[in-house]
Amino acid sequence: MSYTQLTSDERHSLYHLLLMGLSLRAIARKLSRDPSTISRELRRNAPPAVGHVYIGSVAQAKAIARRRRPRHKRRGSHAELQAAIAAGLDRKWSPEQIAGRLKLDFPDDTAMRVSPETIYASLYADARAGGTRYLALRRQHRKRRRQPRFLKARSRIPGRVSIAERPACVQDRSRFGDWEGDLVMGAKACGAVVTLVERKSRFLLARPLADKTADGLNRRVSGLLKAMPAGWRRTLTLDNGSEFARFKTIEEATGISVFFADPYSAWQRGSNENTNGLLRQYFPKGCDFRAVSSRSLAKAVAAINHRPRKCLGYRTPHEVRFGFGGAL
Repeated sequence: MSYTQLTSDERHSLYHLLLMGLSLRAIARKLSRDPSTISRELRRNAPPAVGHVYIGSVAQAKAIARRRRPRHKRRGSHAELQAAIAAGLDRKWSPEQIAGRLKLDFPDDTAMRVSPETIYASLYADARAGGTRYLALRRQHRKRRRQPRFLKARSRIPGRVSIAERPACVQDRSRFGDWEGDLVMGAKACGAVVTLVERKSRFLLARPLADKTADGLNRRVSGLLKAMPAGWRRTLTLDNGSEFARFKTIEEATGISVFFADPYSAWQRGSNENTNGLLRQYFPKGCDFRAVSSRSLAKAVAAINHRPRKCLGYRTPHEVRFGFGGAL
C-alpha cells in the first residue's frame, strides 16, 4: 500500500484523539490508517519547541509549507511565514503571540520574522477591503477600541482576608501554587464556568457550574484544587462576589489560604481576568453554558494552556507547568 499524507480533517481528528489520551494504535484504527503513518506524522509535525505537543492546524500549515517550498531555496519562504501566521490565527493566538512564538520556534531563521504591527495592519487592511480575517482577533474589532466598564454593588463578605495581607512572594510570582479564581457567566440563568488560573505559569483550570450557590461553587473549586499536588495549593485570590461568601469551606477542604481583592480592582487578579477573556473567544458573552459539553470546555482549556504568552517569554502555560522550555 502506498503512503499518503493525512488530510486536514484527519490532522484535526488526530489532535483531539491525542487529547483524549488514546494510544497510537487506537488512533490508527479510528482513522483507518497504519500506525506507522501516525507515528511518522507526529515525528514530522509535532514541534519540539512545545515539548512535541501535536496541534492539527499547525501540522497542516507545516505540511502545506513543505509542499510549496522550492527544494533549493532558503528555509523560511514567504509562503511558510504566511502559513505559520494563518495557523496561529486559526488557533486564536494574538498577533503579538504569533510574532513572539515565531522567534522562539525559528531562532536562527530571519525569514520567519514578523512584527505584531505588521500582522494587525494586514488584518485591518483586509477588513477595509471587505474581508473577514479580523474576526480571528480576540475582540473581533476592525481597529482597537477601549471598552467602558460598569460597576456593580458588592456585598461585604464576613471574615474576608484582604489581598494586602497576602505573602509578598505571591505578588512577584516567584513560586508555583498561587491561584486566582472567578466565574465566567453565561446569559441570564444560563449556567457558568468556574475558572482558576495559577499565577506563575498562567495554567488554567475550568469546569462547568450548574449550581451557582455558594455551596455548589465551593464544592467545584475544592474539587479542582484537591486534584493538584499539595505544593500547588498555597493561596487563592478571589473577587468580592457573594458566591464566594463561604470561602472558609474551601480553606478547610484544601488547606489553601483564601484572600480577597479590593472592591472594583479587577487588575489585582489580572491573570484571571485576562484568561477569562481568552475563554470568551470560544464561548462569547450570552453563551448558554448549559449547552456546552465538558469535552468542548476541556478542548478550549487545552488550547489556551498551549497558547504562547508574552509574559512567559512566549512559552506556553503547559510548558511552564510541566517544566518544558526552560525555567522562568
